Amino acid sequence: MSEKILITVLVENCVRSRGLKAEHGLAFHLKVGAESMLFDTGQSDLILHNAHLLGTDLSRLKAIAISHGHYDHTGGLSQVLAAAPAASVFAHPAATKPRFARNSDGTTRSVGMAAATRGCKKTGLSWRENTGPVEVLPGIFVTGEIPRETDYEDVGGPFVLDDNGTVPDPIADDQALFFGTAEGTVVLLGCAHAGLVNTLHHVLRLTNGEKIHAILGGMHLVNASPERINRTMVALRELDVQRIGPAHCTGDLATARIWSELLQACVSCSVGSRFVFRR
Repeated sequence: MSEKILITVLVENCVRSRGLKAEHGLAFHLKVGAESMLFDTGQSDLILHNAHLLGTDLSRLKAIAISHGHYDHTGGLSQVLAAAPAASVFAHPAATKPRFARNSDGTTRSVGMAAATRGCKKTGLSWRENTGPVEVLPGIFVTGEIPRETDYEDVGGPFVLDDNGTVPDPIADDQALFFGTAEGTVVLLGCAHAGLVNTLHHVLRLTNGEKIHAILGGMHLVNASPERINRTMVALRELDVQRIGPAHCTGDLATARIWSELLQACVSCSVGSRFVFRR
């Protein structure tokens, strides 16, 4: 008998259902048989509100995987861990470092984890650091660091490691989540700061070339040049992905291109969206 994997979007920039709320951030809930996990936790405790309305029980979480250490993906972590103290956290060692973005006037603003979130690492909870691929639930993996190979992708903005704005941040902690299904590999993205195409090519290597069936999440094409968007579209067509849910930081222009050129594959990926896969 096949096993069902249910994915629920708990946090995203958009919402289309009464009572649910949106914020700039992202969080996916995965239920795999009797076990469950989160991929990211959004920007705030809003994840608790949406989970309650959607009937998603966070208290039984076994794992929480962090895509990267930005505030809009980690801000709800301390509140989630208060509800699910037995959950293990999987994150890259660099995820808790101070992070900044440079403003147009040369000043900087913090975009890293809040102090309360960083403090979770020191509370005795199960905090597991990974730089390579690791299995977080049976058959559910995070990629670890993603090689930067294309000549047209970058981290997607003026991200820096110091408040003076002088040390570029490679966002080495960026990672995706993936799992196999009967129809091919499903990939969940936090922001794809490593580059969407770099990420997908790395997943192909990790799965011995298994066809990528679905991509859901943030693709960080919001600041992408026309050339980068054009070349990304070529790669998506070549991969022949059957389901694409652009979300969060993908950007209006890139989202419009994806929906207009790959309409038959596109699905809404906003707060409350649910996806079922079988393996």
